[in-house]
Amino acid sequence: MASKFTNETYPVNYVEVVCKPEIVNSVETVQLQDDEINVNKQLSQLEEALTITNESPPSKEKHKEESTYQCIQCDRSFLRNGNFIKHLKTHTAGKPYQCSLCNMTFSYKSKLNVHMRSHTGEKPYQCSLCDKSYTISGHLTGHMRTHTGEKPHKCSQCDKAFSDKTNLIIHKRIHTGEKPYQCSHCDKSFRQHGDLKSHLRTHTGEKTYLCSQCGKGFTHSHQLTNHLRTHTGEKPHQCSYCDKAFLQNSVLKKHLRTHTGEKPYLCIQCGKAFSRKHSLKYHLNTHTNEKQNQSIQCDETFLENTSLISHLI
Repeated sequence: MASKFTNETYPVNYVEVVCKPEIVNSVETVQLQDDEINVNKQLSQLEEALTITNESPPSKEKHKEESTYQCIQCDRSFLRNGNFIKHLKTHTAGKPYQCSLCNMTFSYKSKLNVHMRSHTGEKPYQCSLCDKSYTISGHLTGHMRTHTGEKPHKCSQCDKAFSDKTNLIIHKRIHTGEKPYQCSHCDKSFRQHGDLKSHLRTHTGEKTYLCSQCGKGFTHSHQLTNHLRTHTGEKPHQCSYCDKAFLQNSVLKKHLRTHTGEKPYLCIQCGKAFSRKHSLKYHLNTHTNEKQNQSIQCDETFLENTSLISHLI
């Protein structure tokens, strides 16, 4: 049977199919054009060409001697044409599967199916130990480790370990200093995409997290969480030295220094140390003689806010 797929259809410059004689005679050499004018069309034609025979693929024993489909871009070989076609897309960057709701595109139909769950809210993977559910089975696998305590992903530079590989990748950026997510409005960059998204709201003024009790809006979810405690009176962060409790963990950390005597904020000019950052800031004014606290009743200024308050009283 003469093949309609010839060197005129696909110039000989991309992918060579080395397979059984009947496929070679029928398909000869099939390749994708470098200019990628129409990736989707090319891939569908390639798939049709590669499946021109209905015979079963070679056995594993025969495959050991000669692979059915071989990519000349990276020398990888494949026994099944379906896997071969998927692999080709990693070279062409072809994303023929488009979401009908938000126009995002994907290399594989399976990824599009998973993405559609972000629109439908479907979460088919349910935890058997709690009520959480997930859109992807891999996320459920990572979640199950929060119950078992398993942390198989270990950092090679420190003793930290993680239940999820993604968290390990993000953690490693602390060691390398890598911050791949760059803000388009300023020079700040971030280790995580989620941190960049939160930061962008400081430029746009977007406040997506609204309090259900008073309507106040917040840029970050943790700000809303802390705000809600002003309504409920909840103070979940308890001091282990005394009976004081706090709305936020950061405030508890500052309070603990009154017990431990820790002073992590050091003046580089005189060596004096402080337990709070703002105390160091005020101290630095004594070196520069900068007076930032001005009285609203007269022109007098003060180094420290407490001095201003005493003056006003």
